[in-house]
Amino acid sequence: MEQLNHYNSTFTKRTFPITLVCDNVTNAPNIGSLFRTADAFGIEQLILCGDHIPLGRKMTKTSRATEKSVPFVIEQNTLDVVKNLKEQGYQIIALEITKTSISLTQAKFNQEKPIAIVLGDENFGVSETLLNLADQVIHIDMFGQNSSMNVVQATSIILYEITKQII
Repeated sequence: MEQLNHYNSTFTKRTFPITLVCDNVTNAPNIGSLFRTADAFGIEQLILCGDHIPLGRKMTKTSRATEKSVPFVIEQNTLDVVKNLKEQGYQIIALEITKTSISLTQAKFNQEKPIAIVLGDENFGVSETLLNLADQVIHIDMFGQNSSMNVVQATSIILYEITKQII
C-alpha cells in the first residue's frame, strides 16, 4: 500500500470561517505547530497577540513553511482583538476549563456565523476578562491526573470537532 503525501493526497482543499486568537502564546515550537495545525484544518486566520511573539528559526522548524500559507497577523492587545471580532459578528469560543465551561462533546457550533477560538498562554490559560467576553467556554474532557493539555494538542482536538460539525 502506497503512503500518500502532500503531492499525491486526494484531500479537498477548503477554508473554514475560523480564526485562532492566541493570547500570549510565546513558545516558538508551539507557534510553529499552531501554524501547521491551522493549515491542516483550513483555518481562515491566525492572530498572535502579545509583546514577544517569536517567529524565528525555532518556530519555522516546527511550522514546516506553513507560516507562508496561513494568513496571520500580530497584535498587541488580545482584548481589543476579541472585542473587534465580536463586533464583526464572530461567535467567540474560549478553550479553557472553568467551573461553568461545557464539554466539547456537548458543544454545538453555529454554522451561520464565523468562529473565533481564544487560546490562552501556556502557563495561565485564558484570562478571566476574555472568558467573560466569550459566547461559550469549552473544555476538553480529560481522564487522567492532569488538568491541562498542551495548547497545540487542545487546538487540534477542538478544530477537529468544529470542522466535523460545520462541514
